[in-house]
Amino acid sequence: MMPEQSLPETANVSLNGIIGVDPFPQTLMKNKLSLERGKTTTLQINVGLLCNQSCHHCHLSAGPNRKEIMDSETAEAVISYAQRGHFEVIDLTGGAPELNPNIFRLVEGLSPLTSRLLVRSNLTALKVTAGDILVDFYKRHGVVLIASFPTLLEGQTDSQRGSGIFKDSIEVLNKLNSLGYGQEGAGLELDLVTNPTGAFLPSSQSQAEKRFREVLQQKWGIVFNQLFSLANVPLGRFRQWLIQSGNLERYLEKLASYFNACALEGVMCKTLVSVSWDGTLYDCDFNLALGLHLGGKKIHVSEMPGPPKPGSPIAVADHCYACTAGMGFT
Repeated sequence: MMPEQSLPETANVSLNGIIGVDPFPQTLMKNKLSLERGKTTTLQINVGLLCNQSCHHCHLSAGPNRKEIMDSETAEAVISYAQRGHFEVIDLTGGAPELNPNIFRLVEGLSPLTSRLLVRSNLTALKVTAGDILVDFYKRHGVVLIASFPTLLEGQTDSQRGSGIFKDSIEVLNKLNSLGYGQEGAGLELDLVTNPTGAFLPSSQSQAEKRFREVLQQKWGIVFNQLFSLANVPLGRFRQWLIQSGNLERYLEKLASYFNACALEGVMCKTLVSVSWDGTLYDCDFNLALGLHLGGKKIHVSEMPGPPKPGSPIAVADHCYACTAGMGFT
């Protein structure tokens, strides 16, 4: 594995020199397309890069040694922005949100402001923190859990995420089910996110969900609500792995060859605004990884009066091919 790099990594995102692959902005022009905001309904909050795992696919290169983490002052500024913005969905991500000491304050402050509060979890972070206390807190505030569970194969999961991660994840999923998450009629939503463990695109989401339901139920008695099958974005640690393994050019060519103009209508950046651990605003978490600021200007969350206006331009780069390949990015 190549050494960790601090964000942003803007020097590593160009497709220049890859034969047959046009830069993403050029592809938009060729297809007479533009990427502009619609109504912004989702606020995504990246609480920091601290994580108990160092996953090979992580576009942020999150891990145990990362120091970037949202402090209490920024957390309060984010809560104030959510009050001004009236967002339909609020999405807490990282790193591992569970490792941020302000997670209780964020959930408490944000849950009354939205009809749908999501927390993205790698599952095992609930084992290294006060998991039972935190999950009970999530339940009381109606938090939707989005759990990362890349594959049904133990060897592949552990190769991507670390030794023992698969068994620990199964244990946590069973625990969440026992507390009501994912159970029919409980009103406690548990969704899974799967992604490829190599340099290829994900399979059909509907087919993957069917298979995950069958295998998890039969082998471990685990149930869940929905499954989302996502492509890996060629940024951060995943990009480093692609370079090291000699797969970068082939993977980028594949993403570009699967460009689907229809998928552009549903890309998340049209309805989402992202705020980083330091309060800076971006169009999405991937642009956050690159330091591509919202509207091309560095804006702090405390300075933003409300959601970005419809029709505002969205910053794009070649990593956008991952969100427009095939059926697009959920």
